[in-house]
Amino acid sequence: MTLERAIALVFILICLIYGYTAFVVMEASILPFERNLAFLPNVLPKWLSVVGVLVGLAVLIQSGSGTGGQTADDDIDIGNLRQYKLGQAVLLLVLMIAYALLLRPVGFLTTTTLFLILGAMILGERRYLVLVPVALLSAFLIWYLVQEVLGIFLRPWPWFV
Repeated sequence: MTLERAIALVFILICLIYGYTAFVVMEASILPFERNLAFLPNVLPKWLSVVGVLVGLAVLIQSGSGTGGQTADDDIDIGNLRQYKLGQAVLLLVLMIAYALLLRPVGFLTTTTLFLILGAMILGERRYLVLVPVALLSAFLIWYLVQEVLGIFLRPWPWFV
């Protein structure tokens, strides 16, 4: 079994578990007044799980037919992992975990701005005069849309402000 097929199978399994949660668990916990709404809280998770399973199946079927335009050079060489920028991937994963842990105590605007700046720096961006304003504007626009347009409260500032 190729790595591509193994990842597709894991992806399908995750989507099936997510779909079970959306179709069974969330369906049972819908409040009585929500049953008459046109758009239920579990509609998007249902669609995401179905589309995820279909995409996973498409990758699974496509990777099984022929080489798919790939050569032997396209395969991952486990013996030479250093050429794949593994350090960047690990740093980005650590940054994502730090973002999730610091989101509440530090606040959305500060954490998101730092995440965008540090993530771009890890990936190699060096134009700081462009990077910082874009990160600040992006964090503010996302916060504004979620807070004001959708009406979902996000703590914008650190806990001590």
